[in-house]
Amino acid sequence: MQISETRYAIDPPTAKTLDTDGLRKHFHVDGLFAAGEIKLVYSHYDRMIVGSAVPSGKTLTLDHDDATGTAGFLDRRELGILNIGEDADISVQSTIYRVAKGEVLYVGKGAGPVEMSGHGRFYLLSTPAHHAYPTKLITLKDARRVEMGSRETANERVIIQFLHPEVHETCQLLMGYTQFSAGSVWNTMPAHVHDRRMEAYLYYDLDADQRVFHFMGKPDETRHIVMANEEAVISPPWSIHSGAGTGSYTFCWAMAGDNVDFIDMDMVPMEALR
Repeated sequence: MQISETRYAIDPPTAKTLDTDGLRKHFHVDGLFAAGEIKLVYSHYDRMIVGSAVPSGKTLTLDHDDATGTAGFLDRRELGILNIGEDADISVQSTIYRVAKGEVLYVGKGAGPVEMSGHGRFYLLSTPAHHAYPTKLITLKDARRVEMGSRETANERVIIQFLHPEVHETCQLLMGYTQFSAGSVWNTMPAHVHDRRMEAYLYYDLDADQRVFHFMGKPDETRHIVMANEEAVISPPWSIHSGAGTGSYTFCWAMAGDNVDFIDMDMVPMEALR
């Protein structure tokens, strides 16, 4: 079964008027990772699609979605697939890729149907593409690691970059995840914005009774969304995107927009936050 929905872009003045339910309706993505289903959310922020696929021992095929307006899902798109479950198989153009937990499969424009099987829990991210880059399995050994933060500021972490210009070339999709050391819970603080690119976050590896407070909004008027395990959030390009958890967690980040320069960001001084 494949279930799709569309989220429309809204501007900062409109977002400012939203209550908790309104913020969650526009930006929070729950109900992902349902057994036997593909779920897709089509965002009008840079046309990114956020989704999931949980084969549960069977095979799920991503081949078409009405929201793209094309016969095949990848006719004019690229796709990044992160496995957060058991080792499982993904078949693309008759090649079977064994994707371990924590690995990413990049699937290029025009690759055709994507078949996912086994007991993986696949997180899907897709953006429009202008060129067909090769499909490639990117392992932890292939990924770029950047260690940041400190125990003293509760943000000791490693950023693991998979879809990044120094790892594998893409049209516009940047993707990776950040893992925290024990006792560290803060991500991306001091905060920043990058008005040239939107972003999406998936929070996972979070205990059932723990939560992450995801901060968003214009720097001088912030809001928050409470996130549980395996829930995602769509982050507009005009918004900060920062978070703090009640325990350690991992989050997958993905960006789309004008460039693939990971460090293209506008820092927000702490004194400017409200």
